[in-house]
Amino acid sequence: MNGAQGQLAAGRADAALIDVGGASMRGAAIDGATRLYAIVGDPVAQVRSPGVYTEAFAQAGHNAVLIPALVRADRFDETIRGLMALGNLDGLLVTAPHKARMVPFAARLSARASVVGAVNALRRERDGSWSGDMFDGVGFVAAARRIAPLAGRRALLFGCGGAGAAIAAELAADGAAALTLVDPDATRAQRLATELARHYPQCEVRAGRGDHDEPGHDVVVNASTVGMRDGDPLPGEPGSIDARCLVGDVVLRPAGSPTALVARALAAGARVVTGQDMHAGQREAILDFFAPAPATGASSTRKQEAG
Repeated sequence: MNGAQGQLAAGRADAALIDVGGASMRGAAIDGATRLYAIVGDPVAQVRSPGVYTEAFAQAGHNAVLIPALVRADRFDETIRGLMALGNLDGLLVTAPHKARMVPFAARLSARASVVGAVNALRRERDGSWSGDMFDGVGFVAAARRIAPLAGRRALLFGCGGAGAAIAAELAADGAAALTLVDPDATRAQRLATELARHYPQCEVRAGRGDHDEPGHDVVVNASTVGMRDGDPLPGEPGSIDARCLVGDVVLRPAGSPTALVARALAAGARVVTGQDMHAGQREAILDFFAPAPATGASSTRKQEAG
């Protein structure tokens, strides 16, 4: 076998077993009809979505792949416009730090995305426009509910960006009695507290400082990026954590290498929702959102869904 034949044979072997983002899929193939999805963020080296969603597409019989797209803040607008100009790109997932900045690129937003001012998923409609939704809160609450009810609880949340705002809104909608919001940008925390109090008057919402013991919370959530790097400290002072508490952290960490907050929670015997749990909780909702629309009446139906 000459070099060219060897390369061709290797290519055939690669087509039979494709490893995308850590998920191997036998029989997966990419051809000219393959539809594209991308997850945009900075960084993206840690994301597992490409493998997870590409495998889910294959299992559903959908000829599509999801790829990672590293998008720098200083070239954000031009990069997103370029991606959206691709005729075979059907959807985008959005991770930190771009969830709020992506909002103007959606022609329509769901009600929850409008409340929090951020999106983590967009899809192309049949008319070529884009609809946006936010599933981070959905994923967290779905994972948390499997552990303990959330109604009546008092929650302390660190990080008021896109993920934090979405989780806070879902906690309030699910019946949390009180929310304390902490962010390095105190103005952002206060703005979110005001917005949530307007939409969820039954929930006591306030902006906190996070630099001292915040008493009386039985749910603690880190929705910031603190913990993404080895050696990161706590995102703030979580107060007393014990076995009665539910602790969540959106940061994706390798197995056996928890964030400082999760490590403290585990040591105290608290119940824990990890970043992996949150993403698993929202996966089915996002796949439904991305599902190809039926040919008849698809555009009008999706416009109604997107709010």
